[in-house]
Amino acid sequence: MTKSLAELSTPPKLAHGAMRVVALGGLGEIGRNMTVFEFGGKLLIVDCGVLFPEEVHPGVDVILPDFTAIRDRINDVVGVVLTHGHEDHIGGVPYLLRERRDIPLIGSKLTLAFIKTKLKEHRITPKTVEVKEGDRTTMGPFDLEFVAVNHSIPDGLAVAIRTGAGMALHTGDFKMDQFPLDNRITDLAGFARLGAEGVDLFLTDSTNADVPGFTTSEKDLAPAIDEVFRKAPRRIIVSSFASHIHRIQQILDSAQEHGRKVAFVGRSMVRNMTTARELGYLNVPKGLLVDFKALEKMPDNKTVFVCTGSQGEPMAALARMANRDHVISINDGDTVLLASSLIPGNETAIYGLINSLTQLGATVVHKGNAKVHVSGHASAGELVYCYNIIKPRNVMPVHGEHRHLRANAELAIRTGVDPKSVLIAEDGVTIDLHKGQARISGRIPAGYVYVEDGVVGKATEESLQERIQLAEDGTITVLAIIDPRTNKLVEDPEFFPRGFVHEPADFKPAVAAVERALAGAKNRDPEQVIADAVTVWMKRTYRRSPVITAIAVDA
Repeated sequence: MTKSLAELSTPPKLAHGAMRVVALGGLGEIGRNMTVFEFGGKLLIVDCGVLFPEEVHPGVDVILPDFTAIRDRINDVVGVVLTHGHEDHIGGVPYLLRERRDIPLIGSKLTLAFIKTKLKEHRITPKTVEVKEGDRTTMGPFDLEFVAVNHSIPDGLAVAIRTGAGMALHTGDFKMDQFPLDNRITDLAGFARLGAEGVDLFLTDSTNADVPGFTTSEKDLAPAIDEVFRKAPRRIIVSSFASHIHRIQQILDSAQEHGRKVAFVGRSMVRNMTTARELGYLNVPKGLLVDFKALEKMPDNKTVFVCTGSQGEPMAALARMANRDHVISINDGDTVLLASSLIPGNETAIYGLINSLTQLGATVVHKGNAKVHVSGHASAGELVYCYNIIKPRNVMPVHGEHRHLRANAELAIRTGVDPKSVLIAEDGVTIDLHKGQARISGRIPAGYVYVEDGVVGKATEESLQERIQLAEDGTITVLAIIDPRTNKLVEDPEFFPRGFVHEPADFKPAVAAVERALAGAKNRDPEQVIADAVTVWMKRTYRRSPVITAIAVDA
């Protein structure tokens, strides 16, 4: 499958009456979710999120979907449906609106509130269309109907997209918690009704497709969280996603029960929880919240700090506390509660954070040693229920790494979907729905776009590889004086290594390699010749590949 997808070419012109679907992010990764639907010459986008960098992305703040394929057609975009308010689904919106500021944003009250506050920082006032479950609206040739879904954040919506080519149903992120904290369950009756009408293409969350059974209810966490509050001898520092309102509600409830005061720490946490409270999605007992400066003056056993950083992000509040680079210091006897999932790819950073906090004397409670987190995504049993209820004609698994997409596809086939109608795609692979049949039609650009210090697209794969190379193999500057008439060294070059255990004198044997290279390449740039020669010598001698900078000076 991977080989054939890699060989795909640009898709042909879309057939009359067909709908084209392409993910510009979210396939083969957890994050950067963005799916584009094309019909009748117009484009509808579902979600526009970011991916958070891993160790192979040094210096990068966030990673965006690639807007290249739609940039020349930005005026054809009729709207962006935002299924919920997590960063991996809304974080890229400010950058998309730089392309065209008046693109309508369609979403629920809480989702739009989160994106509006985010856009204020970018000095963008968006055009918004607020919807709720049961609503039906039209954007260009797309007839949209919204269905309630339960997730780890309130106000999640699935969207049914009706066109002349048929109906597509995109679940967004969802699970089937039967005892949700907000009493808002996934509308399976709505799914069944759409299935009876006929779902031609089902795009469904794959994150937990390889997990058997059913996802645990949020309410089942209460005893474990209560135990943390009951046993903690000193301060409690809770780290969570800044949009995880359900989990923060549980923390506030336990704090109130055990007589502790709470302070939110970090701009995004304060911003989101203030918004959620103002809109009624977060219930805060009177007098429970205080300013964190006031909280520091209170007895340790009466305090709770709620911050970001559960994924080990280097600039988040918890990581800075662990590095002693924050006004709040972690002390012996403190309890740190990591109340979020472990995102694949972040394992090293998270366990490094846990070790650092433990070294400072804290007791760290996390998903690995206590039942303090449940997923916001449907497990295999829930997905099977959905397939059997909806009975889709074609299936496109979305939102997940390749193993998740594959597992989701296998579930669809086991419920009776024709294997030929189950399409495992990659970012940039186009799928055309025509006359009831979905098929892969081609491929468009959908690479990573890096944001660094607010600058979009300047960092490249090559520059990141060079940073990694510098970190792993160091650098050598070679200063050589050359006779321009003979192209020979006037004297032995000087070597200035950085990041090596070797002394400059250890590079003396490389001089002969430089001399041979110069003698055999009289018409080439001497600086490039020297750099190439030292690169080859380093690989042979030390099995290292440092970044070589050669400076040639005429005698």
